[in-house]
Formats: sequence, structure tokens, C-alpha cells
Amino acid sequence: MAEVRISIGGREFDVSCQPGEEHFLRAAAKLLDNEASVLIAQIGRLPEARMLLMAGLMLADKTAGLEDQLRASEERALAAERAAASTRTIHERIEVAVLPQSVLDTMAEIAARAEALADNIEERLAG
Repeated sequence: MAEVRISIGGREFDVSCQPGEEHFLRAAAKLLDNEASVLIAQIGRLPEARMLLMAGLMLADKTAGLEDQLRASEERALAAERAAASTRTIHERIEVAVLPQSVLDTMAEIAARAEALADNIEERLAG
């Protein structure tokens, strides 16, 4: 076990953690210390247990708010993905060329006339 000394609300604590996890512990302690510092600035010196409890509750409140925001963001992202998928499906249907038979018939007639003109020109040039 690794031993880490952290400071929360101006008080020092020795805490054990798994090797390699020290930076996570320090980051968590910094968050708790920030909340404890706000409490001390507003209220003044508090008993250790009360300071830690109130700072922890403040962090829990912020965390709950962030979780709500994250959940709402995930729901909006999912809705946007569904809308995009729906749009892609509609767009794919639009891109597929479906020509009415009358257009195909007209194009075939134009092609036949063009071939007849080409044959006529070739005959004139040959003869």
C-alpha cells in the first residue's frame, strides 16, 4: 500500500491507497479541500468531522447535478443520433434514382433518333 499525506481544510491526513493510484487520491483530496476551504471561509473553524461531512455533502450535491446534466446530454445525443439516422434513411431513399417509364421511353426514342441521324450522316459521307 502507498501512503499519501493530504491536506483538507488546513488539516493533514495520512491515507493509504493502491500503488499507482496516488494521483487519483490527490485529485479527490483537492476537490474535498476546495469545498472545505469554502466552508471555513464562510463559517470559520469547524470540528473535523463536521467539516468533512459538510464538504462531502457539497461535493455529492455537485456530483448529482453533473450526473443529471450528463444524463440529459446523453439523452439529447441519442435523440440527435436517431434523428440523423432517420434523415440518412430518408436521404438514401431520395438519392436512389427511379425514373418513370415515360421518361425511359422518351430517352430510348431520342437514342434511336440519334442513331438514325448518325447512320444518315455516315451514308452521306460514304456515298
